[in-house]
Amino acid sequence: MVKQMTIISGKGGTGKTTICSAFASLAENAVVADCDVDAADMHLILKPDIIEANDFYGLKVANIDADLCTRCKECVSSCRFAAISENVEIDAYSCEGCAVCEYVCPQNAMSMIERKAGEYFSSMTRFGPMAHAKLGIGEEASGKLVSTVRKSAMELVMSADKGLVVIDGPPGTGCAVIAAITGVDLVLIVTEPTVSGIHDLERVLEVAEHFRIPAAVCINKYDINKENTQIIQDYCIGREIEIVGLLPYDRTPVDAMLNGKTVIEFAENEFTSGVLSVWENVHNILFSRQGSPRLGMESSFT
Repeated sequence: MVKQMTIISGKGGTGKTTICSAFASLAENAVVADCDVDAADMHLILKPDIIEANDFYGLKVANIDADLCTRCKECVSSCRFAAISENVEIDAYSCEGCAVCEYVCPQNAMSMIERKAGEYFSSMTRFGPMAHAKLGIGEEASGKLVSTVRKSAMELVMSADKGLVVIDGPPGTGCAVIAAITGVDLVLIVTEPTVSGIHDLERVLEVAEHFRIPAAVCINKYDINKENTQIIQDYCIGREIEIVGLLPYDRTPVDAMLNGKTVIEFAENEFTSGVLSVWENVHNILFSRQGSPRLGMESSFT
């Protein structure tokens, strides 16, 4: 049975891609999916060779047939997004695809058409297959594109006979996050010991629990504020959520990225030893245990 794991956080910059790329270098039977489509950056580290590229079409946008339009401006007065100017010209970036203009037009001059909003790719990296995408500037429907990338990843799993999908998820709690975690076997939440990090962790855990998805936590830069780290640990103990690792503040992720390498490839130090421990704990949760990852904290760290 194919396992799926998504790495998420309450905000960007907590270390999701660093950890996900490291997992790609450690896993022997995995497909990587970069589902942070609004700000995709996994390709900077894994340097994928694109095998197949496909156009992605998001929301439909309004289109005017100039030969039928009489400039009655019914569409202008009905549009609640100010996407149609007084000259009856459409601003495609403001159009929300609601189709009210098509509904009210007495001349049937308005129609909704598909517009390319990005691309998604099936690629090969030095660690195996990868599914990823690029959303166009100002485009929406990132949740739909995330689902498309996940579908592409599952196709790669089947064709390459892999057993795990490691998903680099988007930050926050919006529809793209929901699309990235729906139906997975484990959510790994990366957090930091800051006031905002604690708040974001609570919000992300609420989303995971709402969809009944098992969750585990990794605290990155744990040593920048050990008091807040302890607050996170106590919070997780109270919620019976396992902490699978504590990673120190370190320049290794930055230096590794600048060299186009994963942290595992780049160095062997306290930080990379911590990442290896996180991977072993996560792998144990996914493949060695029965049920959800809820157990004592003492087995996660000393």
